[in-house]
Amino acid sequence: MDALKILLADDHPLFRAALRLALHDVAPGAAVVEASSFASLVEAVAANRELDLILLDLTMPGAMGLSSLVYLRSERPAIPVLVVSASDHPRTIRRTQQFGAAGFISKSTPLPEMHTAIRSVMEGGECFPAVDAERDDADARLASRLAQLTPQQLRVLMCVADGLLNKQIAYELGAAENTIKVHVTAILRKLECNSRTQLAVLVKGLAPSGQVDSGEPSGGIAD
Repeated sequence: MDALKILLADDHPLFRAALRLALHDVAPGAAVVEASSFASLVEAVAANRELDLILLDLTMPGAMGLSSLVYLRSERPAIPVLVVSASDHPRTIRRTQQFGAAGFISKSTPLPEMHTAIRSVMEGGECFPAVDAERDDADARLASRLAQLTPQQLRVLMCVADGLLNKQIAYELGAAENTIKVHVTAILRKLECNSRTQLAVLVKGLAPSGQVDSGEPSGGIAD
């Protein structure tokens, strides 16, 4: 276990501390890297190429529902992601599974069950609570379309959903404005949207227990 490196992403310091204790019980020699927001998650993933497991809260600052999970599956598809969330509605759990998580733990889960889930995922398995929620075809289509985006395009998409203009996105991501415009055009095409408004509505559909809604076409490519 000494060679393991685990990324722990949660915005609550006390819960990160609790998860650190759980990880110490399961993988006592593991190095644990922490992130408390979507931005710091992106930085941590970029700085740590040899991660073995990611424990992910869905509601960190800067994240929109399942967006951080979608980002991780695009950026580091080989690394298992275990979602640890207070949003344990059956629909939420089913959606995390459809969008590529390896497991789900409710924050109210007793410690021994957390240990079991973490071990299962570290050993290459999956661990989801039994839920009464059917697989959703709309989620499957959305997950398939989002999988076409590059990690940089996903970051641009999140900025578009925040209402930022191309020049603001360029500043945020340290890129040329024309490059951002090219990305937005590609995102619209890949996600089969006609406007930035539709993109924003689509991202809102990533809410943990929300329904996917493609929005009404509003025509053209703004900005």
